[in-house]
Amino acid sequence: MSLLSLFGFGNSKIKEALRNGAEVIDVRTAYEFDSGHVPNSINIPVDRISVNVERIKDMKKPVIFCCATGNRSGQAADIMKANGFHEVFNGGSWENVIRLVNKL
Repeated sequence: MSLLSLFGFGNSKIKEALRNGAEVIDVRTAYEFDSGHVPNSINIPVDRISVNVERIKDMKKPVIFCCATGNRSGQAADIMKANGFHEVFNGGSWENVIRLVNKL
């Protein structure tokens, strides 16, 4: 997660993506996901993103990745960008994404 995002400057793009029907993908482990997650998000652990690139592209929506701190979601976003998908955002922690969803 970038320094700007830590201070909320990247949140406007994420909120806009949410308003445009973005899919929220939580890249934590299934155990972490089961302990709490963004409503209606899906769980694809970061180590499974590479094998799910086409599935994610086929969603034909902007994608917001989240995790516990923003590290794994940043890795997932980088994987998707490296595979030609550009409507992808690192939402940081899943708690941050919930706050943004609740402000819509």
